[in-house]
Amino acid sequence: MPIPAEIRGQRYLSLATFRKTGVPVYTPVWFAEEGDKLYVMTNAKLGKVKRIRNNPQVKIAPCTIRGKITGPEFPASARILPNNEDAARARQAIKDKYWLARLPWLWRNSNTYIEITVR
Repeated sequence: MPIPAEIRGQRYLSLATFRKTGVPVYTPVWFAEEGDKLYVMTNAKLGKVKRIRNNPQVKIAPCTIRGKITGPEFPASARILPNNEDAARARQAIKDKYWLARLPWLWRNSNTYIEITVR
């Protein structure tokens, strides 16, 4: 399914991952769009990565920098990318969108990339 118009071109994305109990955890994230996929960078040690490993079903919505949801939520599925050319493509897409992502010392711990597909 293509990226919804409400998400396309936004600066921030609310990514809801789910605990084992089913309780959602909302996190505002930077994201990049490429084709019909969204890409997010993060640290492998953070909870959202663990929650995605346990349950790849997520919800996404446009939001503010503080995480206030500003539009409709969409069901999606997330996949942690292996450290190969897929991750390199995701890294480049994020760097192209956010100039702060180009500063290596600021994002040295962001070593994991997540691919999100809207259902």
